[in-house]
Amino acid sequence: MQSINMNTLWITAEQALALLGTKSQTLYANVSRGRIRAKPDPADPRRSLYQADDVKRLAERHAGRRQSAAVAAEAIRWGDPVLPTSISTISDGKLFYRGRDAVELAGHATLEEIAALLWDTGEVRVGVVEGKGGVSRMAAALMGLAARVTTDLPALGRSAAILKAEAAGVLSTVAAGLAPWRGDPLPLHQRLASGWQRPEAAEPIRKALVLAAEHELNVSAFAARVTASSGAALSAATLSGLAALTGPRHGGAWLSVTRLTEQAASLGAREAIRATLSSEGAVRAFGHRLYPQGDPRARALMASFDAPAIYGSLAEAGEELLGEPANIDFALATLAATFMLPEEAPLVIFALSRTTGWLAHAMEQIEGGHLIRPRARYTQTTGLSGASDL
Repeated sequence: MQSINMNTLWITAEQALALLGTKSQTLYANVSRGRIRAKPDPADPRRSLYQADDVKRLAERHAGRRQSAAVAAEAIRWGDPVLPTSISTISDGKLFYRGRDAVELAGHATLEEIAALLWDTGEVRVGVVEGKGGVSRMAAALMGLAARVTTDLPALGRSAAILKAEAAGVLSTVAAGLAPWRGDPLPLHQRLASGWQRPEAAEPIRKALVLAAEHELNVSAFAARVTASSGAALSAATLSGLAALTGPRHGGAWLSVTRLTEQAASLGAREAIRATLSSEGAVRAFGHRLYPQGDPRARALMASFDAPAIYGSLAEAGEELLGEPANIDFALATLAATFMLPEEAPLVIFALSRTTGWLAHAMEQIEGGHLIRPRARYTQTTGLSGASDL
């Protein structure tokens, strides 16, 4: 094992990999799972430094590691596959977009400006596109993307400049469904606030859009990257991300907050949390695996408005009983309740915001040129008699 001067608290990726004797993907997986602490390199925020003690301890523990197939099969839940990216990272309890603190960006940036940052391009203009009427906003966005998929060109083999221009068009299509608007173009946060007839909510909505725009290799981002790796159109990759977001364990997590507040209204905050914990085994409004000290996105968003008393009581009781602060799902649901936004508002905000991240991942995946194709580990032990040969 390579020796390290233990007076050095933080080491480079190259030094960490030499100690671990492994690939960079495993290093990043251990950071994601909280086994190795990391922080941006002050000399170059695009690079990370790693806590030397954590690396050394893990290297010693894994000296006789298991076969890689068994490790990967276990780690895929919150680790492998790990894909290299320069779009975002979670380090030392903070979220960074291309090396810039997302919470600091939320202090002033618009979603359009975040799109330009994540896509590594100039100004991004979101056009006013006629949306599908008579359906929910999510349904309109899904149908708008599906219609594009049948006509948009595959992304593979096209220049980065052309794809970035097309990405703005895809975002405009999603916005037509999620933030329908007629008239002169407005920033997306103003389109949402005005469309919901809540202009006073524009500033908190702007912050929410910035804070939720990108979050590393989450479920929907991975779905978008898998689709993009096939060479499919950017609209197809975005449709994959939006479809994944509809699941109750991802974009639908805010619904658990709504149920929790309904219980709290009749039982009280502490009893509602106890009842949810007893029936579901977890209270998804609190805690996040990637933020052991609390979700910074939730803190920043909750600080931008005065929440109803019941939400404040729940946040306090949750942290006391569970030892976990409220997360971004709780914050989005609280935002909607504070300004009396429509029921689907948290999902609409989240989906519109995250579209910028999906497009960034899709374009990065296309540029890398690799097909994402994990292997399966076959577990069936019974015979196949009677099976069709179709």
